[in-house]
Amino acid sequence: MYLSLPLQFASTRSMSVVVFTCDGSAPPIPYTVSVPKQGRCRDLIQALSNACSLRNEERLLIAEIRNHRIHLILEDPVLQLSTIKDDDHLAVYRLPRLEKRASYVQFVHRREDLDLGNNSSSTSWKPYGVPLLAQISRNETVTGSDIHEMARKMLVPMFRNHVAQHSAVQSSLSTRTQSYHTDSSKFQLQLIDDSNTVIEQTDYAIRVPQSSVATVIFVNWSKLDIKKLNTNHLEHLPEVFKYAPPAKRTRGEPLSLYACLDAFLREEPLVPEEMWYCPRCKEQRQASKKLDLWRLPEVLVIHLKRFSFSRSTKHKLETFVNFPIHDLDLTNYIANKIPQRQTYELYAVSNHYGSMASGHYTAYIKLLDENRWYNFDDSHVSAINEEEVKSGAAYVLFYRRVGEADGAASNGTQSCVKRSRRSSQR
Repeated sequence: MYLSLPLQFASTRSMSVVVFTCDGSAPPIPYTVSVPKQGRCRDLIQALSNACSLRNEERLLIAEIRNHRIHLILEDPVLQLSTIKDDDHLAVYRLPRLEKRASYVQFVHRREDLDLGNNSSSTSWKPYGVPLLAQISRNETVTGSDIHEMARKMLVPMFRNHVAQHSAVQSSLSTRTQSYHTDSSKFQLQLIDDSNTVIEQTDYAIRVPQSSVATVIFVNWSKLDIKKLNTNHLEHLPEVFKYAPPAKRTRGEPLSLYACLDAFLREEPLVPEEMWYCPRCKEQRQASKKLDLWRLPEVLVIHLKRFSFSRSTKHKLETFVNFPIHDLDLTNYIANKIPQRQTYELYAVSNHYGSMASGHYTAYIKLLDENRWYNFDDSHVSAINEEEVKSGAAYVLFYRRVGEADGAASNGTQSCVKRSRRSSQR
């Protein structure tokens, strides 16, 4: 009896990330790329590789960031991109290719925070910004000096007075804190392991667990030194996709009702969680879903899906849809081919004004015996011109079949409308 049609169908999806280098060759750079909507993690990696001109000896590692730490490393190339939500935050790390499997070291930034509780002030360290990531070959011995060098390389491009010549960067040893120079300006780098022990620049080996979870090392920033950082690189990690209301279409380029129907009937692949069990080979198989129209009713109701939901956002699409008032021809959309043409005429529209939080419904109805359109707005009823029926507020469309059997269908619809009008009068 009715069809719920999508207003927008996109075969691609825009995804925004920030790419960090581990060799200090460039500051963090944001990228927005287009990937297949039903694509996999390897599609995102390929798009980013092209965008950042990745070299053959390099690779990209994608990580989801939560609470200023790496929450999950997305290493599976066949992971469905649909598992990455629009409001997730992704950091991508540009790493050298290793012949052996890698272990990771995650540098989590913390800034100095003054705690004024209990009538006394004390200094605490608050997680901050986006973590940096370095990798080492498994079974490789790593020293305190190695850890400091990893951090130094990645941090140099983020300093406000950084110059491109890496030869200008020097290091000097101190007892508890390692000092570096960037363009003659010192900064104090204090590295702390997860047991709250200071990591000094020594040749003593540091154990890095052989697992896919990154070892955490905290980088403590004093209020003085953090001012020397270009914190824009660390503070602003964009959402994968930031929703913005679509630009209003002009009447010269509207979205066609036929395009909405094409999107509804288009074949789409099913996600791995919805794999199909093949009775022939007795295995779960990747499958696709395809909807077809087999038979249409005398009265066809079309619902335009204007309300969109995600994990943390919900919004209404104000897209203007150009729908036929006369001669909606669905003949070519019927899978069960029949000789009669399947054409419809609009006789009513339900409109929605407002937002997700609050709104107002009105109706445009054509009284067939008068051949005239009326606007029903609560207790107010007024006549309108036919061209006013099309608007961006149209939510549900009501069509009646016309054509060879027009007489019977028209009489049935007229009697229904007349009964409704008598009931309304009562």
